[in-house]
Amino acid sequence: MNTSVTQNSTSAPVSRLLGVLAVSLLALTGCAAQAAPAESEPVVAGDVVTIDDAWVKSAEEGMSAAFGTLSNSGDQDVTVVSVDSEASSMLELHETVENEAGEMVMREIEGGFVIPAGGTLALEPGANHIMLMDLAAPLRAGEETTFTLTFSDDSTYEFTAPVKDYSGANENYESGDEHEGMGH
Repeated sequence: MNTSVTQNSTSAPVSRLLGVLAVSLLALTGCAAQAAPAESEPVVAGDVVTIDDAWVKSAEEGMSAAFGTLSNSGDQDVTVVSVDSEASSMLELHETVENEAGEMVMREIEGGFVIPAGGTLALEPGANHIMLMDLAAPLRAGEETTFTLTFSDDSTYEFTAPVKDYSGANENYESGDEHEGMGH
């Protein structure tokens, strides 16, 4: 009987030690799993956004617009907050909506364009687009224009778009806008 008591008294501390080790390993594994996301690099919007089928409407003076399909290959939504181009001294991100009279009108979009994670955002006539006002020079078919998008994280993405003839996209500005009545 003494032998069996000795085996049980030796087994109990070893079992407790193994139990403490197992719990400690599980706790450390849980901490490592929680710490992993903190170590990952933040997504830079300018590195995950591209544009396909970009083009600009030709215009002799005044205003024009740029179109294409923005793609976001990242796993987080990104927001375009502004755009610059040497082609125009005043650029805005626009949406086209129906007003109370049933007319399609353009207006600057509040907060910018959101490109969904892993998705696309179409910039097209009669919908979301980049508005160029106060053109620096005529935009003639066959030429190219360069744009720089700025995102909410202050990163940028530059692209070049060909100028094309297009007779559509003649919406008006929303009533009360400083550019009211100006089609593009």
